Amino acid sequence: MADKKEEILKRPLYVFDLPQELLLTLQLKEPSFQSTGQTDSASKARGLPDDGKVKDGTDQIGGSTACGLCKISFQSLADQRRHVKSDWHGYNLKQKLRGLKAVNEVDFEKLVGDLDESISGSDSSNSEDEDDGSAAKESTLSALLKKQARLHDTTEANVVPLKKKRGSGSPPLIWFSCPLLPSNTSLGVYRALFTNSEQQNPDLLDILRKKQLKPVQVKPTQNGSNGVPLPASATGPNVFLCMIGGGHFAAMVVSLTPKMGKKAAGIEERQAIVVAHKTFHRYTTRRKQGGSQSANDSAKGAAHSAGAGIRRYNEVALETEVRALLSEWKDMIDGSESLFVRATGTTNKRTLFGPYEGQVLRQTDPRVRSFPFSTRRATQAELMRAFVELTRMKVSEVDEEALAAAATEEQRRSELATKSASTPSKPITSKISKDEEAALLQTSQIQALIRRSKAPAVISYISQNSISPDFIFYPPTTQANHHASTPLHLAASLNSPTVALALLTKAGADPTTVNGEGKPPFDVAGDRATRDAFRVARLELGEDKWKWDAAHCPAPLSRAEADEREASGRAESQKVEAERRKAETERLERETVANGARNSTSKTTGKALGFTEKTGAELREQEGRGLTPETRAKLERERRARAAEERMRRMASGTAGAGAGR
Repeated sequence: MADKKEEILKRPLYVFDLPQELLLTLQLKEPSFQSTGQTDSASKARGLPDDGKVKDGTDQIGGSTACGLCKISFQSLADQRRHVKSDWHGYNLKQKLRGLKAVNEVDFEKLVGDLDESISGSDSSNSEDEDDGSAAKESTLSALLKKQARLHDTTEANVVPLKKKRGSGSPPLIWFSCPLLPSNTSLGVYRALFTNSEQQNPDLLDILRKKQLKPVQVKPTQNGSNGVPLPASATGPNVFLCMIGGGHFAAMVVSLTPKMGKKAAGIEERQAIVVAHKTFHRYTTRRKQGGSQSANDSAKGAAHSAGAGIRRYNEVALETEVRALLSEWKDMIDGSESLFVRATGTTNKRTLFGPYEGQVLRQTDPRVRSFPFSTRRATQAELMRAFVELTRMKVSEVDEEALAAAATEEQRRSELATKSASTPSKPITSKISKDEEAALLQTSQIQALIRRSKAPAVISYISQNSISPDFIFYPPTTQANHHASTPLHLAASLNSPTVALALLTKAGADPTTVNGEGKPPFDVAGDRATRDAFRVARLELGEDKWKWDAAHCPAPLSRAEADEREASGRAESQKVEAERRKAETERLERETVANGARNSTSKTTGKALGFTEKTGAELREQEGRGLTPETRAKLERERRARAAEERMRRMASGTAGAGAGR
């Protein structure tokens, strides 16, 4: 049977030209299988079973890249990344947070169809349109959630009315079995390929057999019209495909009768016959924001920018071009068996379905139907991809027993999620013991004293409460206590040499104790004074008191030497600061002289036309640009000090002059 399966499925199966042996042995799957398939509506929408093992012909999609939330598998990592950024995935995340069930792609596109305008010009949640915008995405999700909330207030069925409102909820695929294939292999055909009356007919197999078409050998010739007309000998049933959104429009009439062509290697293959095709593109969507200009005008009022005017003109031009093309193709559209249309938003629907004089497409036409899968930007290539997807028979390998078990498990989880969402759980608070409460209190008290550098208070608190000098702060799992787990570690990390020396020499703290990172207190000290405190303690306590090498403490140091080192370091830093202040003062004096020279020159030569002399505050602001707040504050203090000295000097000279006059 494996060889037979490989022979039948060696090429993709075209719905309207199936192998004769397969066509004679096909059997309609029982309704229980199709109802079970509804448990994973997202997989159905893409022609995938619940286990993700679906293939078109011989290409099988693996389960390595999948979305567990939306229950969908992908052929590549790029497709998975686009799905994560899509509106559909974001909407299902909101549903999960609210304890509700996720929706499939078809239902989500129907929900978006009620909004004013698509955010990306594509009916697909993974659209690649450059007009997408994060703000528009949020507005679309918000609109859907608000609509769902309003329905929740009026009914008690949560999101069920949204699904029941748009249709019966029939699965998009009709599944068949074949005795020539293994029992776990099923063949699926899109329901949209059958008319409404054919779908009501219980004998779908007979209808499928009557739809079979024999391939023809044709060579279309180009003429002056829009498209490539078929010769009279090759005419047959046609389908009309149309997509519009985001300023992009694409339409195509394809014959269901295939033609046989040859590849470069001489191998014959089945090819689609395109009767006519046409694409338009106009700049109608607002870049970086999404949505059409008309939708923005309706929501916020008419904008008066140049871009808004261009977008309004292009919307009218696109509508005129599309309707003119539909009128030109009226005979071909009227003769088509099915009309597949994707037009989300009121603006796009009004462009196609009017009402207007000479209307070609009507929403009441029973032939009109939407694409039962996700689509991208409206292009000729996308239309051809959609046609191939529609007319290619789906091959899935799925265990029905596993499907039933998965459906039962999913229903159980859904009931549990609904119950937990309706009954908010009380937060579980664990009670702490008295010892833990005492440890928390001691930790807070010791840490507060060390942070304030109260060395005598720290020693007194440890001795009065009989606390070990190597007390481990509680709880040890926090980041702060992990880094500074003992009083000595905390004193060293805070650069408090007084507290560190007191803990070593008076409290008897162990310098070899390590923290959660495996470091002794000496390694977490941040300045030289704190490290010198460890060296002074080594000299005063002696070499035999602790393993100083294990504590990473250098050679011992006396208090006098430590004080001298500290004094020399302080003097060196003061010297550097004095040199910096001197250099800054000289620079300011040079700039003052230069500014005075410029001012005198401007007074002599006059002011240029339109020149405005800057005030003192503006000059100071200009001088302070690029400086740090600390440097700017020091500069301001020095300027004020010089101004005060100048005033005192003038007052002193004025007083001396008045005394000499008397």
